[in-house]
Amino acid sequence: MLFSFPRNGENLSHYLYLCRCNPEILSKKQMKETLMDFIRHIFLLLTLTFFTSVSLSAQENPSYFLHTVEKGQSLYSISSMYGVDQAEIVRLNPGSQEKIYAGQALRIPQAAAQQKGEIFHTIQAGETLYKLTTVYKVSAKAICDANPGLSAENFRIGQVILIPQAEEPEATAQAVVPATRPSTQGAVQSRCRDMHKVKRKETIFSLSREYGITQEELIAANPELRTEGLKKGKFICIPYPATPTALTPGKPIEPSFTSPPSDRQLFLENKEQAHSISTIKAGLILPLLPDVNRRNEVNRMLEYYEGFLLAVDSLKRTGVSIDLYVYDSGTENTSLAPILAKEEMKSMDIIFGPLHQNHIKPLAEFAKEHDIRLVIPFTSGDNEVFSNPSVYQINTPQSYLYSEVYEHFVRLFPRAHVIILETGDGAEKAEFIAGLKQELTNRGITVQTASGTPTAASLKNLLQPDKENIFIPDNGSDVTLIKYLPVLTLVVRENPSAAIHLFGYPEWQTYTKDHLEGFFELDTYFYSSFYTNNLLPGAVNFTNKFHQWYGKEMGNNYPKYGMLGYDTAFFFLKGLSQYGSGLENNLSRMNINPVQTGFKFDRVNNWGGFINRKVFFVRFTKNYELIKLDFE
Repeated sequence: MLFSFPRNGENLSHYLYLCRCNPEILSKKQMKETLMDFIRHIFLLLTLTFFTSVSLSAQENPSYFLHTVEKGQSLYSISSMYGVDQAEIVRLNPGSQEKIYAGQALRIPQAAAQQKGEIFHTIQAGETLYKLTTVYKVSAKAICDANPGLSAENFRIGQVILIPQAEEPEATAQAVVPATRPSTQGAVQSRCRDMHKVKRKETIFSLSREYGITQEELIAANPELRTEGLKKGKFICIPYPATPTALTPGKPIEPSFTSPPSDRQLFLENKEQAHSISTIKAGLILPLLPDVNRRNEVNRMLEYYEGFLLAVDSLKRTGVSIDLYVYDSGTENTSLAPILAKEEMKSMDIIFGPLHQNHIKPLAEFAKEHDIRLVIPFTSGDNEVFSNPSVYQINTPQSYLYSEVYEHFVRLFPRAHVIILETGDGAEKAEFIAGLKQELTNRGITVQTASGTPTAASLKNLLQPDKENIFIPDNGSDVTLIKYLPVLTLVVRENPSAAIHLFGYPEWQTYTKDHLEGFFELDTYFYSSFYTNNLLPGAVNFTNKFHQWYGKEMGNNYPKYGMLGYDTAFFFLKGLSQYGSGLENNLSRMNINPVQTGFKFDRVNNWGGFINRKVFFVRFTKNYELIKLDFE
C-alpha cells in the first residue's frame, strides 16, 4: 500500500490515526522514525520561517541606526567613524549641533556604509553572533575581521558593529581521493594534498573549514602551529582527511538539533591566533634630509629619529632583534607612492610616521591593506583612527583629552569652588571651559566667572572659605600669565587661610622657568599628556645618553622630540617583542616607564584604531615640590 508523508497543512493526528488503523502501513519502529522525521521537518520549517522573517526585517535597510554617545566623543568624531557629514547627523538629531552628552542615543544615517555594501548594526536584546551570521548571511569570521575590537565580553546591547558585504559563494575545488588502494604500489604519495600560503587574518579554524578537515588534522600535519600559530606568508601542509566523516567543502551539513554555538565559542574559533615575532621589521617615514627652507621641521624630525635609535639600541642590548628601515618622506606635496611600492614595505610589522597631514591617508590605507600597525606620533587632528583598525594615534584628539581632564579634575577636587577668569584675550580655551562648566554643574560643583580686569579685592570676594578655590583662565598664553599671576599672588598673600589653586594648560611647560616662583606660591596645577623635568632620574639618564651619542642638547621644545622618539619606539617595539601579534590584546599589561610620554590606548570603536587617553596633572606645591600626578 502506498502512503505519502503528510504535506504542509495536513492533519498530523489524522495521519497517525490511519497508521494505527492500518498496521500494515508502518511498524512501530517505522512509526517512531516517521514521527521523528515529521517533528524534524516542522522544526526546520519553523526555524526557516523565523530566520526568513528576521532576515527580511534586517534587509529592509532602514535609513538610520542608533549610536549611544560615549565619553569624549564629539559630533566630529562620530561623523568620522561612520563616514557621514555632521549636517546629516544634525538633520536626524535636531539640537545636536549645540550639545551632545554621554549616554545620548543619536540617529546615524546608513547611506555611507550602504554605498560600500556594508551596514552598521546596533546589537539588540537577545541577539548573538551566530544569529547575526544567519540574518546577514556572512560568516562569523567576516564579522570578527571587520570588528577587531569586538569580543564575547563586549558583545552587548547598544554596541554598534560593522557588518561587511555579504560573501559571494566561491567554487571550491575538491580533492579527488582514490576509493581503493591500487594492487601494486606506485610512487609514494605525499601526505600533503596541497600547500597553502597563509593570508592575512586566516585562522586554523577557517582553514580547516575551507579544506574540509578537522583542526586536529591540520595541526598534526603542521606541529609548529602549536607554538608559533599561523604566520602571514608561510606555507603550511594541507593533509588528506583522516576519516570519511571529515567536513567536505561544498557538502551540505545535515540538520542537527544541537544548540547553536555560543558567542565565546565563535569568537575563540574565528579570532586570529597570536604568534611571536622573531625579528621585528619596523619602518620610519619622516622628512629627514636637510632642507634650508624647512630647517626647524627637519631638525625636530632628526631629533625624533635620534631618540628612536636610542630605544632600538636599548632593546637590542636586551636581546630583541629589530630590522629598521628608514625613509625620507620629503615635503608635504611629495608622493609616498615610491616608498610604498618597495617590496619590503608589505612585510613590515609596524610603521612610525608620517609628519605631514597629506601623507596620513595613503599611508593608513596601505597599513590597513597589509595588516601593519601605523603609529602616528604627531598630529591629533586626523580622522583616520576612527575607521582604520591599524592606526595608533599618540596625540589624543581634543574632545577625548578634555573628557579625561574633566574626570580627573572632579576626582581630585570633589569639593571645589571654580572661578573662571575671562581674560578678554580671545577665549582661546572656550571649548575646554564650556565643557568643564557643564561637567562641574552636573557634579554639583559651584562655578563663578570673573570678567574684565579683576583686582585682588574683587577676587577675594569670590572666595569660599570652606572649599578649595580654583582659578582657571580661559586663555593659556604667556601674556595671560604675566597679566594675572601678580594679582592672584596678592590674593593668596592677603588670605593665607584660604585654599587657593591655579589650574591651567600643557603649554605652561614652556613658560615654567619664567613663572616658577609664582607657580609654587599659587599651588599651581596644569594637565598634559606629556611631561618630564630635569629632576627625574629617567630624564637625567636619557639627557646624558643623548648628549654622549650626539654631542648636543635637545631642542627647547615641548614635547621634546628626542624623548618622544625614544618613548614611542620603546613602547611599541618592546610590546611586539613580548606579545608578538597579540600586542593589541595586551596593551593594558605593558609595564614600562616612559621618559616623557604617557600611554593608555583604547579602541575608538569596534572597527577603528587606537587613541592615547593618558593625561597627567603636574603640581607645583607651596613646599616647592614638583609632583607628577598619575591617575592610573
